[in-house]
Amino acid sequence: MGALESNRAAWPAEGVIIPIDDVDIRVNGAAHPFHLGEVERAQENWQREIAANPHLFDGRMVLQRALRIEDGRIRGEGHVVPYSTFLWWRKTRAEGAFHLFAMPAILSSDGALILVRMGSHTANPARVYSPSGSLEPEDIVDGRCDIAGNIRREALEETGIDLALATAEPGYHLLHMDRAVTVLRVYRYPETAAALVARVAAHIAGDPEPEIDEAIAVFGPDPDANNYPPFILPILKWLFR
Repeated sequence: MGALESNRAAWPAEGVIIPIDDVDIRVNGAAHPFHLGEVERAQENWQREIAANPHLFDGRMVLQRALRIEDGRIRGEGHVVPYSTFLWWRKTRAEGAFHLFAMPAILSSDGALILVRMGSHTANPARVYSPSGSLEPEDIVDGRCDIAGNIRREALEETGIDLALATAEPGYHLLHMDRAVTVLRVYRYPETAAALVARVAAHIAGDPEPEIDEAIAVFGPDPDANNYPPFILPILKWLFR
């Protein structure tokens, strides 16, 4: 099988949300070309990162080399890289990589979107968005990334909410901004926002090393209501349209 090539010129405009039926990200066992070319600068940047935040951990994650959006699906090829390489790429947004990550839109019975505020010890301190994380080696099954499994695992680890107990809407939605691609799936719960927020609070209280500070119930698209990263704003407009 030949190397996958991106078709970025055919993508929708940045911030536009489109439905997709499938996400197929295969993982190449070789080193990522961006990592090979930038490893020294990535390590120099990592020393600055951990000097500012010694709680950061240089684990492993999947960074994509190529992505194609066509025929109602997204296909990609990624490589496992150190987290330090990703943080350096996040600053440079170099042409040689993309960051695809998946997240749930957890909706309560009374119409709220349940988001979380990240802890001060994380790489996104105080940012408010859906519980989620990058694709990791444990998400790789038979050489491909298990997107649904990643979404469920991250939500369960951060919040204690098991997405297997929700009603999941079929398919996914997608948007991209500045070479970062967000894959979104909607999950509906029979519980109220207050009940879900309370469940997350109990989970945080019992977690010796919680990643998040709190859960937040959002009932509208106000962009200034919380410390949102840019990619959340079009999602809020779409959900509360």
